[in-house]
Amino acid sequence: MVASIMSAIRRFAADQRGNIAIMSVGGMTLSICCAALGVDIGTIAADRRKTQSAADIAAIVAASNLTNATNAAKSAVTNNNYPATALTNVELGTYTADPTIPAESRFVTPAVGTANAARVTLLTSTPLYFSKFFTGSNAFTIKTQAIAANTQVASFAIGSRLASLNGGLLNSVLGSLLGTTLSLSVMDYQALLAARIDAFEFLSALATRVGLTTATYDTVLNTNVKVGDILAAALGAQQTTNGASTATTALSTISQAAISSTAKLRPLSLIDAGPYADLMVGTKPKTGVSLSLYDLLQPTAGIANGTNQISTSLNINLPGIASVNLIVQIGERPQGSSWVAVGAKGVSVHTAQTRVLLQIKLIGSGSASVVNLPVYVEVGSGTAALNKVSCGYPNISASTVTLGVTPGVIDAWIANVSVADVKNVATKPNPGPATLVDLGLITVSGKAHVGIDNTTPVSVDFSYADITAQNKMTVTNTNFTSSLIGSLLGDLNLSVNVIGLGVPIPGLGAQVGGILSAATGSLDQLLVAVLSSLGVGIGQADVWVSGIRCDGAVLVN
Repeated sequence: MVASIMSAIRRFAADQRGNIAIMSVGGMTLSICCAALGVDIGTIAADRRKTQSAADIAAIVAASNLTNATNAAKSAVTNNNYPATALTNVELGTYTADPTIPAESRFVTPAVGTANAARVTLLTSTPLYFSKFFTGSNAFTIKTQAIAANTQVASFAIGSRLASLNGGLLNSVLGSLLGTTLSLSVMDYQALLAARIDAFEFLSALATRVGLTTATYDTVLNTNVKVGDILAAALGAQQTTNGASTATTALSTISQAAISSTAKLRPLSLIDAGPYADLMVGTKPKTGVSLSLYDLLQPTAGIANGTNQISTSLNINLPGIASVNLIVQIGERPQGSSWVAVGAKGVSVHTAQTRVLLQIKLIGSGSASVVNLPVYVEVGSGTAALNKVSCGYPNISASTVTLGVTPGVIDAWIANVSVADVKNVATKPNPGPATLVDLGLITVSGKAHVGIDNTTPVSVDFSYADITAQNKMTVTNTNFTSSLIGSLLGDLNLSVNVIGLGVPIPGLGAQVGGILSAATGSLDQLLVAVLSSLGVGIGQADVWVSGIRCDGAVLVN
């Protein structure tokens, strides 16, 4: 029995009849299953592409409207026939287009500073027709993300005021700041004001001088370089851009005069390249930063002086003024700030704190033949912040830039302010009365103080025409109804005494007061000219926008 069973098994195993039919049935079953899975996989792939397209559009829309990004993205999602609930997240952040940063790390959220990009996440589901028998689920979840960034940047600057041209005064002040002697004419300074170079042309020329041609602009900006190299690089950029001219000759004269200067500075204190700092030297960005040679020269001279005090006599030909000695102390700008910057909303630039002591001798009359008048003026740091870049699409000429400008605080005295008081930038002076007339036993003393308290930013709008013409705008925030000198004289209390007796001398105080009043106009001209040669104004700030870039939002992932 057992033998017959084993024989039947052997015969069945050896029998090949019907194999093809059995294999065909099995293969057909497998083919049907694969075809069923292929339908679902194809549907998933098609729906993923469609969802990704919707996410891309939503990201672009969100990045184009960062102040209302969620609602903008939600509208884009519903317009693509997805429910609003499919939009699970909208994140604002900062995107840095730097090839040296891994792609997955270029978008940072929350934003570092002002947001310039948006990342959206969509969550949708695709029904499963056949795969549900294997997966146990009726739908497959699709998650897609997209990142888009926009480019809305502007270049702008503060300071470099020059209200009037006085060749002798400018030579004295700028020459002292640079540690040299200058003898330029008014025509030379006018040419320096009119000649313009590009900031990145200048930085490239500077990189060549200091051997950093294979570096980034950021490296050049953070390298301590000699003032002579700064001036020589500006001259090189001027020659390349404008060729031989009065401005070229004038700048060459200044460069040669300052060639022995040992002063150094970081170009970052002059120019903040913003999003273009990581570009290689020689690469010129789309946003130009045009500078006048004088605008570059003036802050360079001030920064080069550092915290060193300068003292120089001024040859001023003004009625009623016999002689003037000028003492200047220029402080550092706020940490990390520059005079000109390129960037997006939130970037700011600053002027430096400036202290000026004018030791003036006035031509008197009678017994008061000479009146000594010490005028001390401290101008705090002014600020301009980029509040808004409004890009016109598709008409670029409709674009505008808005700056928030705060002029520097003013503190002014007629008093016994010492040279040490001027140098001590950490503490405001609290001086006593100054001796205006000294006749031996008889003296006339006086003290006055006026100032402008902290002010709030003033919004200044620049049209596209203003930007292309690089029009400077002046923000004035002052409580001086006529003049600073007039306000000081209005607050001045004169005291005439005989030493040891304390008895007033009738008529002498009125005589000195008359001498001071008669010289008010000349004193105003003197003060304005000195401050403008240092790049500052009385309760004022000069600002301008030199470029704008509007690229719109684009996908970056």
